[in-house]
Amino acid sequence: MSETALCFRHVARHQSGQAVLAGVDLELAPGEILGLAGINGAGKTTLLRCLLDFCALDGGAIAIFGVPHTRPAARQPLAYLPERFSPPAHLTGGEFLAHVQALHGQRPDPAATAAMLAALELDAAALRRTARHYSKGMTQKLGLAGTLLLDKRLYVLDEPASGLDPQARALFKRAVLARRAAGAAVLLTSHALADIAELCDRIAILHGGHIRFDGTPAACIARFGAADLEAAFLDAVA
Repeated sequence: MSETALCFRHVARHQSGQAVLAGVDLELAPGEILGLAGINGAGKTTLLRCLLDFCALDGGAIAIFGVPHTRPAARQPLAYLPERFSPPAHLTGGEFLAHVQALHGQRPDPAATAAMLAALELDAAALRRTARHYSKGMTQKLGLAGTLLLDKRLYVLDEPASGLDPQARALFKRAVLARRAAGAAVLLTSHALADIAELCDRIAILHGGHIRFDGTPAACIARFGAADLEAAFLDAVA
């Protein structure tokens, strides 16, 4: 039986007296991409915050490669890109990438950096400019480059395609698929169901504090007798 990259068991979290997560069960295997979908306020970001130990659980457990998520060592194999990524404005793009890699004990690899910049079509000249001069799309590309350059076994990406134009979205998908091909697990949230249908091996729909569906996009469409994933999603959260 293959090792589990990520395991949520009966995860519960309350906020202002209301259950945001009411017993979430979910697993992710190495070499798999899981798309977490839900309406605004469904608890997707709260689930990720619990995973990263930014907020305490009210019940249940989370394990990262078998290690309880509250242990610092559990997060060593993990790289995270937040939804509202904002690099230090005074750093150049190049300084930011070097700083992120140093924080993770990873020496910069010029060849790997050049390949990642090419993969995301982020102009190398932009790395000499400070982040305050970046557009939203360039900022997101920088965040993706900084995250995917890290040699990790698990990538957690919160709305990673936000602000990307169609070409950049396509390039982002290639970069993520390359990480999966290398054996990494990827958990991402997205409001773009078309991206989940194209990129993810599985979709998990979070609604009402529970996982309403967990399976392949094709199985989700079949389960709800829908024409496409968008229609299936609407039936799942109805």
